[in-house]
Amino acid sequence: MRGDDLQKRGPQKRGRPPGRTAAGEATRDRLFDEACQMLAEGGYEAMTLRTLARRAGVSPGAVYKHFPNKAAIVMALYERLSLGFAETAHLPSGSWRLRFEAALDGSLGALAPHRDALAGLVSVLVGDPTQGVLAPETRAARHRVESVFQAAALGASPRPPQPEALGRALYAIHLGVILFWLLDKSPGQRATADLRALLRRGAAPVALALRLPGAGRVIQQVAGILEDGILT
Repeated sequence: MRGDDLQKRGPQKRGRPPGRTAAGEATRDRLFDEACQMLAEGGYEAMTLRTLARRAGVSPGAVYKHFPNKAAIVMALYERLSLGFAETAHLPSGSWRLRFEAALDGSLGALAPHRDALAGLVSVLVGDPTQGVLAPETRAARHRVESVFQAAALGASPRPPQPEALGRALYAIHLGVILFWLLDKSPGQRATADLRALLRRGAAPVALALRLPGAGRVIQQVAGILEDGILT
């Protein structure tokens, strides 16, 4: 976050949220880490809160205190990953293509430590109407990430037509890359690297096409379709 943004928001309070203790936070972190390991090992369906309690060495009541259900663990994962990405994202000066690439790098970097856990959640990420990455319950985390891709277009030089709509389209492309990466079974996710190289090559003719008359209207239409279909 830039210094001028911090000044607008005023002094930032530090420390734990009211009502939380250091011991409670340590227990919650241990449960969260163990849950991520269980997701990586067996997927979402195989994970139970009672097994989580046993593996973490706490009572079932302690688990329910921090995570009343499995959905709460998923939401905590979304929140942690989106905050980590938004707080560390760095967008260089330059074209929207360069800034998009940096944002995509940052997103993959933030998700990489939890790739196995996220891979165990793919069926939930895509298909669950209440816990999926596009569910209403995930709106805050989703918008936090999308704002980085919006900034990639809004702060680009030269400024592209309809940068807000372009930013939304770039965010949707990013979601597709992330899903492909989670499903990629090639050694070292080599296929994902090939996909990203293809996107880089394809971005150049897209940048040229954006200079054509009427390109801004097309971008707006694309953003509208994405909003109606998935990005609510």
